[in-house]
Amino acid sequence: MDWLLLASIPLIILGFAIKINPFLVVTFVGIYAGIVAKFDFVKIISDIGHSFANNRYVAIIWLILPLLAVLEHKGLKEQAKNLISKIKGASTGKILMGYFIFRQITAALGLLSLGGHAQMIKPLIAPMAEAAAKLKFKNLTRKDSQKIKAYSAATDNVAVFFGEDIFIAVHSILFIQAFFASNNISVSPVDLSIWAIPSGILALIIHCFRLYLLDKRLKKTYGVGNDHS
Repeated sequence: MDWLLLASIPLIILGFAIKINPFLVVTFVGIYAGIVAKFDFVKIISDIGHSFANNRYVAIIWLILPLLAVLEHKGLKEQAKNLISKIKGASTGKILMGYFIFRQITAALGLLSLGGHAQMIKPLIAPMAEAAAKLKFKNLTRKDSQKIKAYSAATDNVAVFFGEDIFIAVHSILFIQAFFASNNISVSPVDLSIWAIPSGILALIIHCFRLYLLDKRLKKTYGVGNDHS
């Protein structure tokens, strides 16, 4: 039975590889695993529905998509690009560095909702970072344009990941404390938050250096002659 359960892993990989709807892939694999474990089929479906109902707040993010669509239709991206064109010396790296600092500080204060891929990266930050590069380098390739979008998403991920642990009441701090407590190690949330600060600072330095290198690479690839800043 163990090898039958392990077979669900390649099924997931195959489903994602051939680009089947992720929801269908996960649902199918869940049903498959339940059948292999000899659970009652009705109970499997019931448990899936029960779990979805208990975690329905996860789907709240979808409610923001119609709003973003309307804003983009009304020219949100164009306004972001226009704003960048008016800032002298703006570059892709500098824009993302600024957002990193903002995101990490707000995350450290527990304001995790002030940012995110759906709310900030796609409609604002990525278009601004891309526009800064296109203003400097008129022949920016699609590959580098996609790379800038990837750096934008990574900036949000790294900033919030290393920033949120500084906030004393975040779930990850409580999880770490519970883990230590289960091993008879007494550590307060305050101590964990304090020790998260050096990691946050290192993440800031390392990622900002990567963004600096991104600016340097773009300048080297397209040449100073294309720089119209």
